[in-house]
Amino acid sequence: MFKFTVRNIVYRFQDLKTLLAKASPYRTGDVLAGVCAESYEERVAAQIALADVPLRMFLNEVIIPYEQDEVTRLIIDSHDVNAFALISSLTVGEFRDWLLSDETDTATLKKIEVGITPEMAAAVSKLMRNQDLIAVAKKCEVVTKFRNTIGLKGHFSTRLQPNHPTDDLKGIAASMIDGLLYGSGDAVIGINPATDSPAVVQNLLELIDNVRQQFDIPSQSCVLSHITSTLELINKGAPVDLCFQSIGGTEKTNTSFGINLALLDEAYQATLSLNRGTIGNNVMYFETGQGSALSANANHGVDQQTCETRAYAIARKYKPLLVNTVVGFIGPEYLYDGKQIIRAALEDHFCGKLLGLPMGVDVCYTNHAEADQDDMDNLLTLIGVAGCNFIMGIPGSDDIMLNYQSTSFHDALYLRKVLGLRPAPEFERWLIKQGIVDESGNILTVNPSHKLLTAIVK
Repeated sequence: MFKFTVRNIVYRFQDLKTLLAKASPYRTGDVLAGVCAESYEERVAAQIALADVPLRMFLNEVIIPYEQDEVTRLIIDSHDVNAFALISSLTVGEFRDWLLSDETDTATLKKIEVGITPEMAAAVSKLMRNQDLIAVAKKCEVVTKFRNTIGLKGHFSTRLQPNHPTDDLKGIAASMIDGLLYGSGDAVIGINPATDSPAVVQNLLELIDNVRQQFDIPSQSCVLSHITSTLELINKGAPVDLCFQSIGGTEKTNTSFGINLALLDEAYQATLSLNRGTIGNNVMYFETGQGSALSANANHGVDQQTCETRAYAIARKYKPLLVNTVVGFIGPEYLYDGKQIIRAALEDHFCGKLLGLPMGVDVCYTNHAEADQDDMDNLLTLIGVAGCNFIMGIPGSDDIMLNYQSTSFHDALYLRKVLGLRPAPEFERWLIKQGIVDESGNILTVNPSHKLLTAIVK
């Protein structure tokens, strides 16, 4: 039992799970789940009580029973006691102050990342204002490699996302080449297929791989099919670079996705065995999003942000090349407006980076949310300042297959320009060699006879 008194009113929180939920900033998903604070005063009382909780308590009191949930077992069984030693004496409030101190630098944060549990990261984020989340995330550097190097300080990457509502190969090729000519695609050239048919997915994989080989592009491909389809295609010899899967923070959520840790283990080993990376072997790509556990009726009474952060324990196990929160995609039932989407994105990025993940953000919203492109411009700028590894690049920022609003090729150019950021170094050298950008990173006017353009006709 935790409690705090305000104006002679005693607020009681029966367990750690309740305390975490009540301390969360307001969002519609927690209202829908019936776990949020009933007033602003109760929320502040919970945050003050949470600040006094020792970090070691998160190792002794789990929020979802160990016996019932394999994600909980993964979190507890993989915890690194030696890495935790540096912060083991701290409370959540002291941990916040320690993270923000000048003495806690990038190298120090790297040493402790495997000693931090998702619940510790979620807890400390609840005590932070937006600028705190940005300041600490900015100090984290998570670098991954496959055919290029992603996550270096001073660099900023994009996933080129040439989706098509009917998986038309020419339409996808046109969008892909359009993106490349705007300097997009160094994180991955990744397609959300309209169907999970293995035959269709294989055609898409071969399309990207043919273009990549034809123009010697130092990037990687991914078709975001279900992991079972990807496994089937690996066994058939398809050109799979990265293995993708959406993941959640509870075993029941992942069951609703048709996955478990054993299946992820199998897919990870199968993808590694292909040895397709040239400079590294980070082969997994995961997507997450606040509200996924609740939408699957699998949240166990846990607030949506803590559920989200628990998913990062799964991602961390497989040393992924890319992880991104599709922050506004699930809808206003979970994140109602621009303010809630912005806060959630900063939380997700901070928690992922603190846990050692190569975090990206899909800066997005659905058309029935109380949000607009100005909100997304604000979020895009904030995560750029925070050191986000990558965003999406979609023609016109309007995904015609998934029917939501995201970020365009021009959005990435804006962020690189105003913050002085560059693409992945290997990809930037390719862009310069192709005459797409100059040495300063400026986009050049491409001759209509450029071989990338003529490739569309073929």
